[in-house]
Amino acid sequence: MELSLTPVEIRVLGALVEKDITTPEYYPLSLNALVNACNQKSNREPVMQLDEDLVRDALSALQERRMAGPASGADSRVSKYEHRLQEVFNFTRPEIAVVCVLLLRGPQTPGELRGRTERMFRFESLDDVQSALQKLGQREPSLVKVLPRQPGTKESRWAQLFGGDVVVTEALPTESATTSVNSADAERIARLEEEVASLQREMGELKDQLERFRKQFE
Repeated sequence: MELSLTPVEIRVLGALVEKDITTPEYYPLSLNALVNACNQKSNREPVMQLDEDLVRDALSALQERRMAGPASGADSRVSKYEHRLQEVFNFTRPEIAVVCVLLLRGPQTPGELRGRTERMFRFESLDDVQSALQKLGQREPSLVKVLPRQPGTKESRWAQLFGGDVVVTEALPTESATTSVNSADAERIARLEEEVASLQREMGELKDQLERFRKQFE
């Protein structure tokens, strides 16, 4: 299976999975509820502003891939929608929880995943998170990959691959950033020079005062 979902399709899929696990009493979702779930400001990175047409198009694309579609047997006049990842991938509960957070929030460290999956599945340790990630990475095709560790961080982040491979390039300092740093250094040095000059003037004045005081007793 070729995985090349668009960002909107990824958000729709992640929102369906999340609501299936966390609020099963309101699942499957109507189109309006799904739009609201996609546009949540909490637990979403990045925050999106999708309309019904975009979500409907994403649902059609996901239905072609057998990943989502209209709910069967829904007792309602309003069409409702569900994901079908279990039918396609047969995920375990730990795996689907990890996938859901990666779909909704982008690359995460195992520590972040452990905290952010708690409503869906409680991992007892980071090793359990790593185990779920490793199993997802060993699938064919791989569903996750580990990213190069960022400078100053202890844990590497993991990314989902439902949108295709993830390429991370190290950001180099831009000319404007370098100029800003140089400018800040220059200002700091100038302030220090002014303070030194001010102290030297004060010392000179104190010496003059001391000399005048001493002469009074000669």
